[in-house]
Amino acid sequence: MMTTPPNPARVATIRQEDPAQPEVVALLRNGEADSAALYPAESNHHMILEGLRASNVRFLVARDAEGRAVATGALVEHGDWAEIKRIWVEEHARGRGLSRQMLDALLAEADRAGMAILRLETGIVSHTALALYERTGFVRRGPFADYTDDPLSVFMERRLRAA
Repeated sequence: MMTTPPNPARVATIRQEDPAQPEVVALLRNGEADSAALYPAESNHHMILEGLRASNVRFLVARDAEGRAVATGALVEHGDWAEIKRIWVEEHARGRGLSRQMLDALLAEADRAGMAILRLETGIVSHTALALYERTGFVRRGPFADYTDDPLSVFMERRLRAA
């Protein structure tokens, strides 16, 4: 009898957690450092830790089979639409589909919350992220909410249901 080996690309869990845990704060800082290496400060739009703990935010953490935090993502609710923030996968865990798994988890959260539209901002040199968003139905649009035109930013949205 042949058995299917476990898929090492799958994380053990993705669930809502407090972003203030030291291990998770380290992931957030790693993401900020990566962005700082790619873009000037005025083009980085990271949500601060206190904001990630707000009542309108669903902050998700992906953990590997050993329980280590390896990825983050947040859904920030704004009425009938939500913004995706802070998707980050640790470098050693990349190339295994974790960004897609986190995005799928955030899409499921948005669906459960009844969101009509998802929006996001990412940088122009974040090619892997842009390709993922385009593959999953996001389309480019202009700035939204408090964002302004920035030649280093790409703004996108995906309709989940009729508004």
